[in-house]
Amino acid sequence: MREPFPSQLRLRSLALNSGTSPVCSARLILTALLLVIAGGDATAQESVPTRTTSADNAKTLAWPNWMGPNHDGISTETGWSHDWPADGLPVLWTKELGTGFSSFSVVGGLAYSMSHRSGKETVWCLDADTGDEVWTHSYPALLNPNLYDGGPGSTPTVHADMVFTLSVDGRLIGFKRSSGEVAWEVDLQQELAVGMHEWGFNASPYILGKQLLLECGRVVSFDWKTGEKLWQSGRHRAGYGSVRPFKYKDETLLASLDCDGLRVSRAADGSEVAFSGWQSPFGTNSTTPIIFDDHIFVSTGYNVGSVLFRLTADGLQQVYAHRQMRNHFNNSLLFEGHLYGFDGNSNLGRVVRLTCMDFETGEVKWKHAGLGCGSLMIADGQLLILSDQGNLVLAPATADAFTETSRSRLLDGRCWTAPVLVNGRVYARNSDGNAVCVELPRQ
Repeated sequence: MREPFPSQLRLRSLALNSGTSPVCSARLILTALLLVIAGGDATAQESVPTRTTSADNAKTLAWPNWMGPNHDGISTETGWSHDWPADGLPVLWTKELGTGFSSFSVVGGLAYSMSHRSGKETVWCLDADTGDEVWTHSYPALLNPNLYDGGPGSTPTVHADMVFTLSVDGRLIGFKRSSGEVAWEVDLQQELAVGMHEWGFNASPYILGKQLLLECGRVVSFDWKTGEKLWQSGRHRAGYGSVRPFKYKDETLLASLDCDGLRVSRAADGSEVAFSGWQSPFGTNSTTPIIFDDHIFVSTGYNVGSVLFRLTADGLQQVYAHRQMRNHFNNSLLFEGHLYGFDGNSNLGRVVRLTCMDFETGEVKWKHAGLGCGSLMIADGQLLILSDQGNLVLAPATADAFTETSRSRLLDGRCWTAPVLVNGRVYARNSDGNAVCVELPRQ
C-alpha cells in the first residue's frame, strides 16, 4: 500500500500578500492579519518545476502571484551566492509606494504591487530593473486601519496578458497588464451581497482554467477574461487567505479556510464536498491551506494552533492538531516533508519562533527566536527570511537545525510582507510602503 507521505515530500503544485486589556492587546495583533498577502494564479500542473538560474533569460523568470508560480512559496531559481557581503546587499532602487501589505508579482521585467495614500488606493506597475513607474491606476478606497496600518493586503495576480487586483474594500479589477487599461471591474460587496470584512478583502485571485477564484465571504468564480460571475457558494464568515485547487479521485476540488472553518468545494460549481469547523478568536483565520495528496494543513494564531486533515469519502478526518505552529497571518511553507513557519502572534514578537515541523506527524524539529513575526520564502534549498524589523536572513531549509549563513539590513519599520526573489534580485517592502530592490551576489 502506498505511503501517503514519501520520504522526500514535494508539495504538489495544483492546477493550474495598543490596548491595555488582554483582549485589546490581542486585537491589536490580529490586525496584522492584513498580511494575508494572499495570492494565486496559474493553471493546474503536477510536474516538478525546472530549476532555472539567474543567468538564464531574465524575461523567463517570474513570480506571477502571491506564493509564486507553483503557489507554494518556493523558487527553483539558482545561480546566486549564499555568501553575502558583510556591508550589506547592494540596493538597485527604492520607491515610496504608500501604506499597505501587498507583496510583489514580477513578470516580464515588470513588478506589480498595491498601496494606499490620502484616501486613494493605487495599483503600481514598475520597471523591475529600475523601479521607474510604467503605469498606475488609482481610485477612492478605504484605508481600514483597524488596529494596524491598513491598506491593501492582496497581491496582484498576473496571467496571460492580464493582471488582477483586489482592493481592501472589495473592488476586483482586471487590467491589461502592459498598459494598465481596465478591461473589467466588479464591486464584490454589491455583486456577492457581502459586507465589508472587518480586516478588509485580502485574498488574492487564483486562476484555474477559465476561472478566477476568490474566498471573500463566499467562494466565488469569475470568468477571468470578462469578469462574468460563473458561480458562488453560500455566505459564510470571510477568511483572509486564498483558495487552493487540488485533484481528488479525478475531480478538481477547492480548499479554502474562512472564519467558520476549512471548506472543500467543487471547482465546477462551488458545491460543498466537506467542511470542518476551525475558528479563531476575533475571526482572524488568514492563512491558505497547504495540500499534499488528500491531506490538508491549516494554521491559525491566538493560541489556536494547527491541524492536519485527511479528506475521505466520509469527510475531513483529523490526523493531528496541536499548538506548536500558530501562524498569525503569514503562511508556513512545505519543503521536503517539513513545514517552516512562524509560531506566535505579532503583538508578542519577542516570543514568536520560526519553527520547523514534520508535516506528516506534527513533530517539531527546531524553533528559533529573534526574527519576530516575520515572513519567508524558499529558494535553492534556502530559507529567505524577512524579519519583522527588516533584516533579510538566509539559512538552509533543513530539519537538522537553524543555522544562519548570511544577513543584510533592508528596511526599517514594520515588515510583515513576504520577500520575493526573481532574477537574482529580492523585492521587499514595509507597511509604510517603502519598497526596496537589492541584488544577490552571483555564484
